Amino acid sequence: MHSVHLAVLMTSHNRRTRTLSALAALHAQLGLPAHATLGVHLVDAGSTDGTPEAVRLLHPSVEVMSVGADVPRNQALRIASRNSRSGGGGGGSHRGRPGGPSHRWTHQLWLDDGVELFPDALTTLLGAADTVGDGSVVVGAVRGPDGTTVYSGRRGRSLTLVEPGGERPEPCDTYDGRVVLLSRAAHDLVGDPDKVFRHRMGDYDHGFRARRAGVDAFVAPSPVGLCAEGPDAPGSLEPGIGVREALRRVTSVRELPPRQWWVYCLRHTWPWAPLLMVSPYARTAARATIGRWRGWPG
Repeated sequence: MHSVHLAVLMTSHNRRTRTLSALAALHAQLGLPAHATLGVHLVDAGSTDGTPEAVRLLHPSVEVMSVGADVPRNQALRIASRNSRSGGGGGGSHRGRPGGPSHRWTHQLWLDDGVELFPDALTTLLGAADTVGDGSVVVGAVRGPDGTTVYSGRRGRSLTLVEPGGERPEPCDTYDGRVVLLSRAAHDLVGDPDKVFRHRMGDYDHGFRARRAGVDAFVAPSPVGLCAEGPDAPGSLEPGIGVREALRRVTSVRELPPRQWWVYCLRHTWPWAPLLMVSPYARTAARATIGRWRGWPG
């Protein structure tokens, strides 16, 4: 059986408890063959809650790089990928055993630090990769606190969430970037998330670029983890905020910065790009206006 050297890419920012739980679940994986090794590359974006120090203490095999708090998630993921190719620091390990050089990985795994993997997650992902063949992307579906699927592959123009099929991997058009396994061959064709997308959209863009490059993507047949944290902050959807504040939030780096959103629309929605470019901002303004109007005393 061929060797598997897995480069796990993670980012963190002021979520020490979540990050440590994610790493503990990763290192407690069951059913992996003796030839499988892990090399974890964590990029911490300016945490002030002791995340880097705790990771170094409790998981000394993890390569930790600290960068500024102004480095968004997508950029941090690119740095982690670069580190996995450099061969420096944080040598691979599996249950404490040293592995091969990190620059010789056969697969990359994007792992969000808010996801706690199920004990058989890696065997599920690698088994699906064997089923669909080398050169593909395998996406792990993630359950929320209520047991429903909250992150997975996406399909169609409406980006419908793809549920795990239970028997065979399910094809998808693109994917949420919480748990994504890329073979070396797939990475060679698609590369890292594009640097133009600093926080959001980078995972969807990567999936669509993979499809254009002839790289198929599939959702693993069973869920691979749990996202136990609550929903994201409401941002521009927060009830009661004014139009100006709603537009400030929706155009921020955490939502849809206009330049990045335009690049995304231009790449993946032509000829509807001009219409789709303005639609989220128009909807946000309309929603805030209606919300304020409904809140006026009658």
